[in-house]
Amino acid sequence: MKKSRFTDSQILGVLKQAEAGTPVPELCRTHGISSATFYKWRSKYGGMDASMISQMKALEEENRRLKKIFPSGFNCET
Repeated sequence: MKKSRFTDSQILGVLKQAEAGTPVPELCRTHGISSATFYKWRSKYGGMDASMISQMKALEEENRRLKKIFPSGFNCET
């Protein structure tokens, strides 16, 4: 998976600026992101705080690890 140029706290900062009333095109221009990226971030991180994001990242990592252990074709039931 591609590494993001922005940290979670930076993404939250951009979203908070938008909530404060800064126009989206201006935010995108100042931070060097596309409007599609902004709206993708808003759909993924909207309404979250830093602790919720770290919890989400931990769950995603655990799911990734479990999917590696138990591939989708593996049937646990006998």
